[in-house]
Order: sequence, then structure tokens, then C-alpha cells
Amino acid sequence: MEVVFADPALARLESDAYFTAGFDPGVVKAYRKRVAFIRAAADVRDFYNMKSLHYEKLKGDREGQHSMRLNDRWRLILELRTEASGKTVVIVSIVDYH
Repeated sequence: MEVVFADPALARLESDAYFTAGFDPGVVKAYRKRVAFIRAAADVRDFYNMKSLHYEKLKGDREGQHSMRLNDRWRLILELRTEASGKTVVIVSIVDYH
């Protein structure tokens, strides 16, 4: 799948080995693994099939967005878009649910 970043800092977090954006190293490592998994996924069904991701639709203020677990505390917020080139995942943010 194609990946687009809503925030340039999130793009840099994936590509710059020394940039942490203020997150703990464990969160950064999990983020990079998730982005690599998203890029390798054939479609959204791969997200649901990997139960450890806890991939789910969000409600309320985050209607139209989805979350994916990074660890017990942090979640990766995504939006799915269908474009002419196929499915695109927009990485919106990393949020603390606690």
C-alpha cells in the first residue's frame, strides 16, 4: 500500500535513524515496524488478520479514522483513502490513549 504522512515529522521519524520526535525508543521502533508492515500489506484485510495490531475503526471526533497499536500506551492513527493508483494510507498521528 502507498503511505502518505499528514505531518512531515512522522515522515522523518520513519526515515531518520537519529530522529525520535520526543518519543521513547520503543515507540519509535514499533512505529517503524508498523509503517514497514503497512507498506508491505496487500490490502486492509492484512491489518485485521494480524490480531496483535488491534486494528480498529474509531468513533466520535475521530470518525473515519482507524487506530493500530504501537504498544500498550501508544496508538498510530490512520486514514484510508482510495485513489486512482489504489489504496493509500495516511498516517495522521501517534497518540497516547491514557
